[in-house]
Amino acid sequence: MRAARDGVVIAGGGLAAQRCAETLRRKGYGGRIRIAAAEPVAPYDRPPLSKELLAGEVDGASLAYRPLGWYRDQQVELLLGRRAVGLDAARRRLHVDGGSELRYDDLLIATGSRARRLPDAEGFANVHMLRDLADARALRRAVIRPGAHLAVIGAGFIGQEVAATARSLGAEVTIVEAAAAPLDALLGSDLGHWFSQLHRDEGVRVLCATTVSVFHGRDAVEEIELADGRRLPCDAVVVGIGVVPATEWLQGSGLPAAGGIPVAAGGRTALPHVYAAGDVASPFDEHAGAHVRSEHWEAAARAGTDAARAMLGLEPGRHTQSSFWSDQYGLRIQYVGHARDGDVVEIDGVPAERDFTAVYRRAGRPVAALLVGRPHALPEVRRSIESGSQIFSGTEYLKETA
Repeated sequence: MRAARDGVVIAGGGLAAQRCAETLRRKGYGGRIRIAAAEPVAPYDRPPLSKELLAGEVDGASLAYRPLGWYRDQQVELLLGRRAVGLDAARRRLHVDGGSELRYDDLLIATGSRARRLPDAEGFANVHMLRDLADARALRRAVIRPGAHLAVIGAGFIGQEVAATARSLGAEVTIVEAAAAPLDALLGSDLGHWFSQLHRDEGVRVLCATTVSVFHGRDAVEEIELADGRRLPCDAVVVGIGVVPATEWLQGSGLPAAGGIPVAAGGRTALPHVYAAGDVASPFDEHAGAHVRSEHWEAAARAGTDAARAMLGLEPGRHTQSSFWSDQYGLRIQYVGHARDGDVVEIDGVPAERDFTAVYRRAGRPVAALLVGRPHALPEVRRSIESGSQIFSGTEYLKETA
């Protein structure tokens, strides 16, 4: 890739954007690099938002991927508070808010995702999402008071992490989940119920198989009424019902403005000189036989790196099965592979003691694993899934989902 006049423009300021810029410079690219980030702060690490930052153990500045001096030294221009609002691929122009446009030779779309909203919860001052630094700071102010009543709508990993952190701060926490158990569709009912019990053992109220019917209150939610008639007093509400890719600004560009952007190897989109990585991208998944989005940290890091390599005419790096981790109540929980593909689950260890590995198999071959309290076992488990080899002989049962 020659160092052309307009260089590389990166729309978005998350992990994929950062890794793309770093890889370009590390591989010798000498052209212009600009990162147009919607937030007014330099790219930072997001997993701690629901844990260490919410708990007050770190501040926002410490989450930055690089000190500001790095961007100066590497000649990476940070355009902060500049949200992408449109794309003219024929003229190679990225439009950002304020009426400006950025010319590019190559563009990486890495605008991430936004929290899925509950329409009935809109307009209440104490209803929170958790996608960025501002969200985390606002939520911390709401739950830092011991005894505060927090309702968490949705029992995905983010909702569970918020619940665990808020509980550690002394809040009274209730999780409301529409499914029969947390993560039921992904992990199956048995392990879903294990997560329910984990939180109940820590004093969190977990209400499954129900939804919110009415939010009662004037400017702030004072009480939540559930579909089964129960009422929950609350001082704050967190909505954690998933995310949607931030692609609405691509309307009329030739790329999908809803859902993920299908990409080929290296993050290449259907448009020339336009790449996508991170939450907005849908790479082809050989296991599923379709384009599938991933919202995991490792996937975003890898995709940003691969997009930079593709811009430089290099082959993508070697990939291993991506994994995801969650920290709850001082416990490291890790997940690797595709549990939805499994039909049998094998357990090694003692779930009641928070020390076990659950391996999902299909036709005898391991396809995924959940590790609880065993952080050092992940490399071996990952290798076994990739090779299809036996990991251990444990207690086996059918995977059951609602």
